[in-house]
Amino acid sequence: MSCRIVVTGAAGFIGSNIIHGLNQRGLTDIIAVDNLTNGSKVLNLADLTVSDYLDKDDFYDALLAGHLGDIDTIFHEGACSSTVEQNGRYMMANNFETSKKLLAYCQQTGTRLLYASSAAVYGASTVFSEQPQHEKPLNVYAYSKLLFDQMVRRALPGLTTQVAGFRYFNVYGPREQHKGRMASVAFHNFNQFMADGCVQLFGEYAQCSAGEQKRDFISVHDLVATKLWFFDHPDHSGVFNLGTGHAEPFNNIAGAVVNTIREQQGLAALSLVQMVEQKLVNYIPFPDMLRGKYQCYTQADMQLLRATGCDVVFSSVAQGVGAYVRSLYAHHKNT
Repeated sequence: MSCRIVVTGAAGFIGSNIIHGLNQRGLTDIIAVDNLTNGSKVLNLADLTVSDYLDKDDFYDALLAGHLGDIDTIFHEGACSSTVEQNGRYMMANNFETSKKLLAYCQQTGTRLLYASSAAVYGASTVFSEQPQHEKPLNVYAYSKLLFDQMVRRALPGLTTQVAGFRYFNVYGPREQHKGRMASVAFHNFNQFMADGCVQLFGEYAQCSAGEQKRDFISVHDLVATKLWFFDHPDHSGVFNLGTGHAEPFNNIAGAVVNTIREQQGLAALSLVQMVEQKLVNYIPFPDMLRGKYQCYTQADMQLLRATGCDVVFSSVAQGVGAYVRSLYAHHKNT
């Protein structure tokens, strides 16, 4: 039986990794949807197999007019993901209105919808579980994601097809090189170390000592494995956190980056204390512009996702960042 799939945001970080995961299963009837104004993103598609490509401005009309045939599943990853974007009309049109169209289409046709939400919906909260009292968005990006999650929740009782949203925490891994300042801490730490021989982290702030601000960092490979688990289990719908459920400090990211590069260079591993003493890890004063606007701690509550039976094992920072840095280092050597 053929299985036609749509991936929006296909040339982006997570969308291209989803296509890679589908290709590894032998699935290639994939319609890739994106906006390639930033042409460098095409490198994320160059080694993948898809059956068609549509610009996002053409896709929605073609889909709603029935021109794309029977679609089994839509992986909706396309969005403006900049948390500093202030144009609310643009954000709501790009993130909320397009998602609404897909939800209506899927309800009418029986197509399944697996979509990207964001942990940004928790904003000012210190509890990261999927309950309205903990959802406190601080910007229009987070609000655009929360509003659609709320729409999905209202629709859940009457759904006849799978609709599942995933609140991504801090994702890192291959195919993010086009993201600029929005790329992961691991990516920036690697490039900084290769260029300058050191990694810079924020110094002490609030109750956190230097480099001890903690986030829930998840490998994109684990994220894709989780999304594909839901793809294999169409009876599970809802809005779910997608992190590891374990917060780790930025010091752990820096340590994994430095020691993995040293390993590739045939050098011995160092402790964090040794890295600081040798000025391989430096701390800079916490920026005034971020005071009062910075999350010092995020950790996904994974109970709801685990209750579905999803048994994906998540990598620690040492494992996941180590593997990522080895791939970055290999690419760096060959360019």
